[in-house]
Amino acid sequence: QVQLVESGGGLVQAGGSLRLSCAASGRSFSTYAMGWFRQAPGKEREFVATINWSGASTSYADSLKGRFTISRDNANNTMYLQMNSLKPEDTAVYYCAARRSILRSTNSEDYNYWGQGTQITVSS
Repeated sequence: QVQLVESGGGLVQAGGSLRLSCAASGRSFSTYAMGWFRQAPGKEREFVATINWSGASTSYADSLKGRFTISRDNANNTMYLQMNSLKPEDTAVYYCAARRSILRSTNSEDYNYWGQGTQITVSS
């Protein structure tokens, strides 16, 4: 069992930056692929970024490439999402997720554990 807790959300002006953290419990963090997803009001949850067990392989939603960076620190059981040049359309609840596999995935159905989410609001 893995418990995930996101932090770092908040209100930011357009063009600003935020870094989200996802702290994982348990001893097996390094064996899980991880991902970030988001859900805006009235919309379905969508893929943001994913990272494999070691951090050597990552993937991003096409619309976010160049602005968001996913990373992980296996020694501290933590995953991060650095978000730069934020836009009002990035406003959403952001969720971290863990997958019982070393391979990353862009599909939310492949993930076994989810955090409670953290709100990001980007003002124009």
